[in-house]
Amino acid sequence: MASDQSNNQSVERAASVLNAFLAGRPELRVSDVAKATGLGTSTASRLLATLESLDFVERDPISGLYRLGTAPITLGGVALNQHPVHREARQIAQDLAAVLGLGANVAVRRGDTMFYLLNFEGRNAPRSFVLTGQRKPLHATGIGKCLLLALDPAERRAMIPRPTGFTPYTITEHERLDEELAVAAHRGYATEIEELALSRACVAAPIRDASGTIVAAISISGPLSVIDLPARQDELARVVIESADSISVGLGYVGPVGPHGSLGSSVPPQAQGPAAPVGQGRG
Repeated sequence: MASDQSNNQSVERAASVLNAFLAGRPELRVSDVAKATGLGTSTASRLLATLESLDFVERDPISGLYRLGTAPITLGGVALNQHPVHREARQIAQDLAAVLGLGANVAVRRGDTMFYLLNFEGRNAPRSFVLTGQRKPLHATGIGKCLLLALDPAERRAMIPRPTGFTPYTITEHERLDEELAVAAHRGYATEIEELALSRACVAAPIRDASGTIVAAISISGPLSVIDLPARQDELARVVIESADSISVGLGYVGPVGPHGSLGSSVPPQAQGPAAPVGQGRG
């Protein structure tokens, strides 16, 4: 039993060392890792040496600073390739970004945050970094709002007791959030306009699995001046809903059953229109 506890503690310490690199600084000294983890300097140094031998971290031979190595990339790639939502969504999201010139993102819920499984940036919405693997708040994002539709108001309040404000436009009152989600549920998509970051907006739609449960969401995002929601919201809503439809079908979702036993479209009437440039909705 003592041996098991010691092994568990070693794993936890190694994980805490790796997590120290998630705080934003790409390179750390041994003392930085020790401070971030609460470990002694000698313990942090030994763990870093072991992780370096396994390619989880690497040490710059000139500065002596540590950064994440290639092993986490390998594990992340395998995890993504094995995730059913990622498999079904990757090509659809890539096509969206290419055709629209905007960002296309897919995320799932992990606790009280949304977790990006993938993102592609179109020519009009470039980024110098990838969103994959990052976490963002549920209540301040279009994807997050879609994921919150899987919960009832009581569950939402328990999960996010005090919604944090990030900009002057963030919804921080539960009653307003309930109203926003009711609108999103009715029309089949959610929007976010400068609620997480100024000058950016998105349109998102929920993705369902074979049981009909919302398991992920997809969004189209970009700078306000490019996404131009006042003029393009209906168009982008139709495209993102049909893209979510395609991914859901790939996951085994057959859609709501109509009054005569036929499958009904998940695209609400107000979002329907001419065929979208990408995505194959059930129609």
